[in-house]
Amino acid sequence: MTQLEATTDLPRTNWAGNVSYDPGRVHRPRTLDELRRLVAERTRIRALGSGHSFSAVAEAPGDRVLLDGLPRTVRLDRQEATVTVAAGTRYADLAFGLQRAGLALANLASLPHISVAGSCATGTHGSGDGQRCLASSVAGLRLVGPEGDLVELRRDTDRDTFAGSVVALGALGVVTEVTLDVEPTYDMTQRVRVRAPLTEVAERFDDVFSAAYSVSVFTDWLGDGTQVWLKDRLDRGGNGKNGGWAGGEPARVPLNPVPGMPPEFSTEQLGTAGPWFERLPHFRPELTPGAGEEFQSEYYLPREAAPAAFAALRGIGHLLAPALHIAEVRTVRADDLWLSPAYGRDSVTFHFTWIKDAAAITPLIDAVEELLVPLGARPHWGKLTSLGASEIAAGYERAVEFGRLARKYDPEGKFSNGFLDALFPEG
Repeated sequence: MTQLEATTDLPRTNWAGNVSYDPGRVHRPRTLDELRRLVAERTRIRALGSGHSFSAVAEAPGDRVLLDGLPRTVRLDRQEATVTVAAGTRYADLAFGLQRAGLALANLASLPHISVAGSCATGTHGSGDGQRCLASSVAGLRLVGPEGDLVELRRDTDRDTFAGSVVALGALGVVTEVTLDVEPTYDMTQRVRVRAPLTEVAERFDDVFSAAYSVSVFTDWLGDGTQVWLKDRLDRGGNGKNGGWAGGEPARVPLNPVPGMPPEFSTEQLGTAGPWFERLPHFRPELTPGAGEEFQSEYYLPREAAPAAFAALRGIGHLLAPALHIAEVRTVRADDLWLSPAYGRDSVTFHFTWIKDAAAITPLIDAVEELLVPLGARPHWGKLTSLGASEIAAGYERAVEFGRLARKYDPEGKFSNGFLDALFPEG
């Protein structure tokens, strides 16, 4: 496998095409000094990652800066069990390098082509009862402040504020390096159970989601064709026998989680052992997806709300299914990061991959939120939502504190946008 290459053309839109960029105001610096000068000279500027955010968090009233042109830093510290990488590094590239060094990450998102800094800044997650969001593995950050100054933040020294600095939505500065926890490499297997009754998944929720190291349920909310993807770590005794749950029946051929899509794009299944980075994601790291003909929304709920959420979504499944490519349910362990949607509570997440038809899906997002918000839903920062800024901020007890932190590092709001200004007006 080869390392993924940075794009050479400046992007005009995000991956889904619903957020546009003025190419004349997109910059790709090649050195840290060039980035520092750029930031110091601009009135408003925000970092641009791999473009996989669908929401207003990705909007920018001024210039944008791409980080994938900066030197590809990779510094291993085996004594501290960390790796420091350039912020624009994609997880797929990082995984290849770690594997060669005999190391691994504990968790990955379903799509490995997203950037490290952007994923962490928006609270992106993988799946697993014991797995926190990707940002929880961040041990240090280096960022460029509003005057082009360099700021170093570390988990072990900035204990009062570090938990507010990782999932920060780009509001504190342009992150240039991220230090992540690593561990020895490990192998995994992946199996898929098909035609698992959705009612059984709901009724035996704990059994299903504890059946492997990482578990994902794919459904159309009608109950037909539900798949359960089970990813086991071999170094932790995973044997692929699904713990105490064996609903549905085993898949006999490789599948793609999205009905009708070719299985060749999916990571290997059928119990074949392979390295962690070739099993944890749903999609192969060496195959870069094309432009997304989809929109996405996602919600984190308290884990104990899962039965009520399943029942509510089943009740409108006949409305959801025609507008869905697929929906996914996962679990995420609680963390202490102020703006993480899993802050302070073990969570279940409900993800919707919609057809690319804004007129059709907007009322459906409204309907989903009407059901899930009373259950404590927090929308994913990078996905579509109909909720207003005050409604979103109300779900975060440290929101006002984060606003103050943002103003401390960025008094003039150089790194803000309208969405963030509305979220944290008391900063």
